[in-house]
Amino acid sequence: MSESAYIRHRETTAEHGQTRDLSYPPAPEPLPVAVYDNHTHLEIADGDHPLDFHEHVHRAAEVGVIGVIQVGGDVPTSEWSAQTAATEPRMLAAVAIHPNEAPNYAAAGTLDVALARIDDLAALPRTRAIGETGLDYFRTGPDGREAQQYSFEAHIGLAKKHDIAMQIHDRDAHEDVIATLLRVGAPDITVFHCFSGDADMARIAADHGWFLSFSGTITFTKNEQLREALRVIPRELILVET
Repeated sequence: MSESAYIRHRETTAEHGQTRDLSYPPAPEPLPVAVYDNHTHLEIADGDHPLDFHEHVHRAAEVGVIGVIQVGGDVPTSEWSAQTAATEPRMLAAVAIHPNEAPNYAAAGTLDVALARIDDLAALPRTRAIGETGLDYFRTGPDGREAQQYSFEAHIGLAKKHDIAMQIHDRDAHEDVIATLLRVGAPDITVFHCFSGDADMARIAADHGWFLSFSGTITFTKNEQLREALRVIPRELILVET
């Protein structure tokens, strides 16, 4: 495929009326050490010429990202993740009901049915994590918190049942996420996806052997607390993601 095929022609954002260049950037220099991308959503196509997942992982491998964790957030995307990972050797799957989706399933009376389907998908050989699950108090109001908590604890149980990792989505809910992990007992491999805490939270994670996965938000000027967290977490507990 030619480089011109990677151009995305959507150049404005309606929300703010700002013009932005959303074309794919040139490939960077290969990384000095091979890495795995801890958290991707390759089911989300974008622009006039979206890349398929095979092309995404191929281009990533060319610059040193040798594999990706493809993460689900509801039943359809979890099924897509598990099925796609079965066809792409550089992809592994994570499956779950996202905390913002849990109240929707609960309101429809289908949360337990959805969790049972996640249980089935978690048993597949290319599924290596439960995720993303957790608590999100930013997008879901107080009325949805009971469903989020129920779903989070159910996912913790699934990660333990299948002896696989768990990826946590934690937004504006640090204290309750940690309290739940300590009360229920965290899976052996517990990962905070797109970590947004501070150095004190990083120390708690380090004390319990929990992994912190950092994204591009660590480069934002205002996010000094993330850089402070990075300084205190042991290297062996650091992951990266897009």
